[in-house]
Amino acid sequence: MAGLVEQAYEFADECHRGQKRVSGEPYIAHPLQTALFLVDLRLDVNTIVAALLHDVVEDCDVALDELASRFGTEVAKLVDGVTKLTKLDEQDHLYAESLRKMLVAMAEDIRVVLIKLADRLHNMRTLDVLPPEKRRRIAQETLDIYSPLAHRLGIWEIKWRLDDLAFFYLDEDRYHEISNMLAAKREERETYVGQVASRLREAMKVSNLTGEVVGRPKSIYSTYRKMERYAAQGKELSDIYDLYALRVLVDSKDDCYKTLGVIHQLWHPIPGQFDDYIANPKENMYQALHTTVICDGGSPLEVQIKTYELHEIAEYGVAAHWRYKEGRANDLRFEEKMTWLRQVLDWQREMAATDEFIESVKQDIFQDQVFVYTPKGAIVELTAGSTPIDFGYKIHTDLGHRCIGAKVNGRLVSLDTKLQNGDTVEVLASKLDRGPSLDWLNPNRGYVGSASARQKVRLWFRRQARSANIQRGRELLRRELRRLNQRLDDAEVLSLCNYDNMEELLANLGSGGITETQVGYRLAQARQEPLSPIVGGKPKLALSSPGSGISVLGVGDLLTRMAPCCNPIPGDSITGFVTRARGVTVHKQGCSNLANEDEPERIVHVDWGTTYELYPVRIRVTAYDRVGLLRDVTSAVSAEDVNIASVVTKEHPDGTVTMELTIYTKNLEQLGRLFAKLEGVRSIIDVTRDRSTIPLLTPN
Repeated sequence: MAGLVEQAYEFADECHRGQKRVSGEPYIAHPLQTALFLVDLRLDVNTIVAALLHDVVEDCDVALDELASRFGTEVAKLVDGVTKLTKLDEQDHLYAESLRKMLVAMAEDIRVVLIKLADRLHNMRTLDVLPPEKRRRIAQETLDIYSPLAHRLGIWEIKWRLDDLAFFYLDEDRYHEISNMLAAKREERETYVGQVASRLREAMKVSNLTGEVVGRPKSIYSTYRKMERYAAQGKELSDIYDLYALRVLVDSKDDCYKTLGVIHQLWHPIPGQFDDYIANPKENMYQALHTTVICDGGSPLEVQIKTYELHEIAEYGVAAHWRYKEGRANDLRFEEKMTWLRQVLDWQREMAATDEFIESVKQDIFQDQVFVYTPKGAIVELTAGSTPIDFGYKIHTDLGHRCIGAKVNGRLVSLDTKLQNGDTVEVLASKLDRGPSLDWLNPNRGYVGSASARQKVRLWFRRQARSANIQRGRELLRRELRRLNQRLDDAEVLSLCNYDNMEELLANLGSGGITETQVGYRLAQARQEPLSPIVGGKPKLALSSPGSGISVLGVGDLLTRMAPCCNPIPGDSITGFVTRARGVTVHKQGCSNLANEDEPERIVHVDWGTTYELYPVRIRVTAYDRVGLLRDVTSAVSAEDVNIASVVTKEHPDGTVTMELTIYTKNLEQLGRLFAKLEGVRSIIDVTRDRSTIPLLTPN
């Protein structure tokens, strides 16, 4: 078989002779490096041959029939699965078609995507010769599509390399900052991990357990993602649980559980930080025990425990599994793992719109997953952020259409409840032949979290009578204009929404082809002449946005003041000093007053808080008066992290009340979510926006 690889290399070399890459090196270097990486994964001969030939059809006009006659139909089929369409990178519809083609081929033969991932990995390694804009576009595409795909297939060895390379080209300064930080702490980290690893080995030896105990390295991009999440929670880098991490490899699954017991006897486990992926494997075939313990010196330590075979599958995913399945007549477990792809492709065939297809692939295939249970105990995999409605559609389309309520863990919940790992979900269905609500398509309402469920709702509305959709769309457009306090004629609406025909716009809006939020963004771009600032003979007060403060990491927001001795300004490197009566005083780093401080424990790490530009907006709420109405309204506003500057209420003889709220919001997206929440408050009739004295808010 080695002769076949040699023949493939010589044929590829002949086909690409005279061709150069943008870097100036001979083109044959690219398929050769792609094939060599797959050799490292120890894939079969046909996969290596296909990797060497994967560009000859596209770049050298070699017919697939010729490849089939020279190297066999299996190789030709693999090459066809990998071959890209001409100029697919520049045209969205061709990109979507190529992606669809790759996924269909992948459902038939997983080796197609392994070649594609190796191809992308080598392209990323040589990206520096391309223009900056193209580098950024390819790097973003890698983070959006190829890296999550490698994760989905469990190929960590490819995923972390793609992540770090893409991050380098998207944010080089941040990449170097984190890289230098990890390098600076490497010696300290390796010393600490070496000590705890040695202690664990001794404890395992006493329990007659043999295995390999090593430190687990952190990739730069995964560290960046964790830092971002922790910073949003007001935590420091030292709070990242798996900054110190061990990997333990043993001979059997029984030894995994025995090793877990040894670890928990040795160190105290942190509640809520244990996962058993051996008993409940991830959909990408990953199996291991994860636990986090408070280790020597009070530092959290994450430990992964696997067998040697499970570790190889964790590193190489389906590539390793492909090797294990060779020679077996059937591998039902492997086939089950690929059903997620085939199911997605089944309903995607009904799609006509390119953007819907790409959205569904990115969301339902490439995003994180949650695993929930049916009332009978069957496991159902859903996209992270899914709701009971998504669960209903995952079970059966008709069940989703008839969903009127849900129970999670035996308790009634609202339909916009986000499902968590381990939840038991029961959908309450109407006995009548009813359909979904159009509100389910409004992203601000949060009823549907997966692209597949959203597509099924859209298809239901598209199949309804056109006249009903037009009437429904007209009501939605009126509501959106009223909400934005806009007075626009049909011509202006059509121009802003990029439509030529009002009926077509209304039909699409009524069927869910476009959402209220999308229409609202476009309508908000219409500028109106500012009205006089004098209303009722009294000048309106000018509004100002609240400023950002200082973030005291690890502690939360505290009272802060700028030190008069050094007067730091945003951008300066700063340090905090905890005073006895005036909160935290913020100094420049290197300030002489801190250098002579004899109580260093009162010096804390501080940072300039994340800066948001806030816009003042006045909204008017009309409702039937009742006890607790103001409380419910302000709670809804607070739930969206929106600050209220003022509230003015006015009662009317007919039992209704009008509230005028002045709020500070970041952008139209947040404002749209707020309107949706307020409209859901009991007894509210209408929510509109008053533009009389405040500048128009435009989308970011």
